Amino acid sequence: MDILDLPGIRKVNRGKVREIFEVDKDHLLIVATDRISAFDVVLPNTIPHKGKVLNQLSSFWFEQVKHIVPNHVISARVDDFPTQLQPFREQLRGRSMLVRRCQPLPVECVARGYLAGSGWKEYRESGTICGIKLPPGLREADELPEPIFTPATKAVTGHDENIPFERVIEILGPDTAHAIRDFTLKIYGWARGYARERGIIICDTKFEFGYQDSHLLLIDEVLTPDSSRFWPASEYQPGGPQPSFDKQFIRDYLETLDWDKTAPGPELPEEIVTASSHRYTEAYRRLTGKELEI
Repeated sequence: MDILDLPGIRKVNRGKVREIFEVDKDHLLIVATDRISAFDVVLPNTIPHKGKVLNQLSSFWFEQVKHIVPNHVISARVDDFPTQLQPFREQLRGRSMLVRRCQPLPVECVARGYLAGSGWKEYRESGTICGIKLPPGLREADELPEPIFTPATKAVTGHDENIPFERVIEILGPDTAHAIRDFTLKIYGWARGYARERGIIICDTKFEFGYQDSHLLLIDEVLTPDSSRFWPASEYQPGGPQPSFDKQFIRDYLETLDWDKTAPGPELPEEIVTASSHRYTEAYRRLTGKELEI
């Protein structure tokens, strides 16, 4: 599935991967498509079953971590959806969830347990990530002494920008800033222990929070291959890039091309598409112990 329209249901946002529809003034429908983006460009290919992995894995994690923080999910079962959505049940099955409407916070909440990606780049330049001083001599993919909270501003276009925690306090106020930092590290700490027992290292991950009235809720997606770096624990060897279950596989392929990372993106070969689909579904199987509902 690439683009989704539900006649009679107002679409309020089209993201790189998700379509968001207004059900009523208090509820939204979030639908995960099979679109894939890399370097902030939506590529022409879709990845079979990707949207269902994102949706079903998020649904799994929302349930698993609700003892830490409440979330916005009402149901991911189409049978529970309102009457006006039932004509679209086959399009929505397995790739959508009905959620409470919230006011999202304008900060991305990133937890890092290993040195990779933009964190590795910043560390090489300054020995820090988001102003947090790290020990000297760390290698790419090394585990950090303890997980760290590295927030970022949410960019409408282009790349998110890492910011220090002090800036989060300025944006959100001290109470909310400390709450999202604590929740981020608690969720990550619990989830990475769970995943490690199932053969997956969660290198880092991104969360979003929002307010429904005065209630702070976990929203959007949780611990998916699009919002996290998942590494196979059996192949972990610090000192360089790691094999992954996430879209880093596609980024690595794109880095071999003569492409300036602006739209339009290049067409992916069939073998890259197939291998990517397998990585997404394998991550789901390992983490949940179940086969994907296709």
